[in-house]
Amino acid sequence: MTEPSGHAVLQVAVPELEDWIRARTRHYDPRYLSSDPRFAHAHITVLAPLRPDEVDLAAIARIAATSAPFEFALREIKVFPNGCVYLGPEPEEPFRVLTRRVWQAHPSVTPNGAPEPTPHLTLDMLSPAVTVSSTRASLGDLIPAQARAEALELVWYAPSACRLMDRWPIGADF
Repeated sequence: MTEPSGHAVLQVAVPELEDWIRARTRHYDPRYLSSDPRFAHAHITVLAPLRPDEVDLAAIARIAATSAPFEFALREIKVFPNGCVYLGPEPEEPFRVLTRRVWQAHPSVTPNGAPEPTPHLTLDMLSPAVTVSSTRASLGDLIPAQARAEALELVWYAPSACRLMDRWPIGADF
């Protein structure tokens, strides 16, 4: 199957922030709003960018099954040097472990943020209209957020074609 121009992302959904992230996506580029009700716009990336032909589905299934589900919190708004405003999960080590394991299974992939990708949920980009303070105010009582990593999701990102490709529960062998 030939995919439209785009890329795949292996991610952990964060449903607690889904409505807020959907609103920001609608504001910036509604072509990236998915009509697939299973698609999680709010997420923490485990590995990206991926091409469908390089994804080892069996390896991802094994990694998900042999990992333990875990709780995490999203409390502090941070900014990367490029102006990307984000929330970092606490603790971040379980995400780092997942990324290392999946990356080892996909050594040809150079993940965003290599060699040490920082686990994060992207919120916005700094601009004259967007600051850390304005983002905090917009989020209101959504943060701090408590969440649980329960599945790895393989999703496709492309204009007017975002969708869930596959999903594996975390901890099936636990």
